[in-house]
Parts: sequence; C-alpha cells; structure tokens
Amino acid sequence: MSVPLRLYTDFVCPFCFIAEESTVPALLRDYELTLDWRGFELHPGTPRGGMPLTALFPGAHLPSLHDRTRRFGAQFGVTGFEPPDTLVNSRRALALAELARDRNVLEPYRHAAFDAHWRHRKNLEAGVDLRELATSVGLDSDEALSAADDPAYLDRVDEKQADARAQGVTGIPTFFFGDVRVVGCQPLEALARAAERAGARRR
Repeated sequence: MSVPLRLYTDFVCPFCFIAEESTVPALLRDYELTLDWRGFELHPGTPRGGMPLTALFPGAHLPSLHDRTRRFGAQFGVTGFEPPDTLVNSRRALALAELARDRNVLEPYRHAAFDAHWRHRKNLEAGVDLRELATSVGLDSDEALSAADDPAYLDRVDEKQADARAQGVTGIPTFFFGDVRVVGCQPLEALARAAERAGARRR
C-alpha cells in the first residue's frame, strides 16, 4: 500500500528547489509513495514587488551567499542555476498552483515554476512571466492570471499555510511520510530511512 508523502515547499526557497530537483523525484521513483504537495510561503511578509536579499540578510555578501548555495546544490547533483539577488513574493504563483491542481497539471506546473525562478530568472509575480509559465503547462493564460489574484485561490493558499503551522511546520522543505517528519534539504539516505519507518516499500 502506498504511503502518503505530504511535502511543503515554496518556489522561492533555494533548499526546496534543490530537494525538488533531486531527492523528491528519487523518492517517488524508488518508493511506493503518493505525493500530496502543499505550497508554503517561506516569507509571507515579503512585499508585493519583492525586496533585495540584503534586506533579509543585512550585511551579507551576496556573491559568497550564492556560491554557498550553488555548492550545497552540487552535493545533490543540482547544478546550472543562478540564485537571484531579490526575494519575490510567491503568493501569486502559489495561488496559480491551486488552479493547476484543479486542472490536473500541478506536477508539471510545480517543476516549471521552480525552473522558471531558479534557472531562467523569471519573476513569479509578473503577469507576463506568469502567463508564460501557465501556457507552458497547458493552462489558459487569461484564466491563470485571474486565478493568481482570485480571493478563492488565495484563501486556499492561506488555509494550507494555517494547516501547516498547526502541524508544526516552521521551515521548509518539510516532509511528512505518514506521521514521520523530516525537516530540511536532507540526503536521500535520511529521507529513505524515514519513508521506510513510515512503512513505504521499495518499488
């Protein structure tokens, strides 16, 4: 029997990106798991239009910070990405993810959103980039842009955020293999052990 994997990530989280590019697909390939993805705003206080990373990390030397992120990603086999200097508000992209869920294209949308932000420097708040992202996975661009600001979809983002907080989620990525929780971008071996503790069988 498949074990549920409830996964909390955000498109603007570098460690979520690395996990989504490496350990998450490996787990789903190797174990009998059913993914239940939940968008989680990493920095919900980010203003519309974003803010420079130096506002989040005062005094940080961004080239060194980005180099550490790239080196960390390389440990997981994730290369060829360029961390941005600006933290964007991910709320519109997360609302659009809820439309993608309704239209049964959530998985390709998730991958496309991470790829757009981390590999192609797309702005996940900008209408033109959200339209391009939506059409790349077969969504209607007008409907997608409306969904990004639709109170009903934004409420769903808030509900998932509140539920995550109630489950004790404070950092991401967070993995729940059934009731077994793992926090952070962890090596595949650690995640595999957690999956097995929850009863997941190898395929």
